Amino acid sequence: MSSLGASWGAWGWLTAAAVLLIAEIVVPGIFLLWLGIAALIVGLVSFVIDWSWQLQWLAFALISLAAIPLWRKLARVGETSDRPFLNRRLEEMVGRVFTLERPIVGGAGTIAVDDTVWRITGADAPAGTRIRIARVDGATIHVERAED
Repeated sequence: MSSLGASWGAWGWLTAAAVLLIAEIVVPGIFLLWLGIAALIVGLVSFVIDWSWQLQWLAFALISLAAIPLWRKLARVGETSDRPFLNRRLEEMVGRVFTLERPIVGGAGTIAVDDTVWRITGADAPAGTRIRIARVDGATIHVERAED
């Protein structure tokens, strides 16, 4: 066994697992979690089986790769939400109808929604016109005349 193989025994993998799991806490993103779990599994198996460092790294790579579809499946578990537009406030407003307090001139205007004034684009319209939010592109709100 080479000196590299001796350095990647069970304790080496458990140390790597601890470092990866602590790094996941410091830099959240869920990616290092799966690498840490893979290192933990290889470390625990290394207590039972005396295997070469090449097989240990192969097992680590395979477990890490197998974690990707598992992660995707687990990420979908809580996808449904009672607030699907949380952090996408503008998208939630699509379809809502408002009355213009100020006219749309030159294709641009503003509307007040709750405590925020939003810039809008659409066909020129006088104040008092009822408009509907048709779509949102980034921070640009596109409006059209609402049918009564």
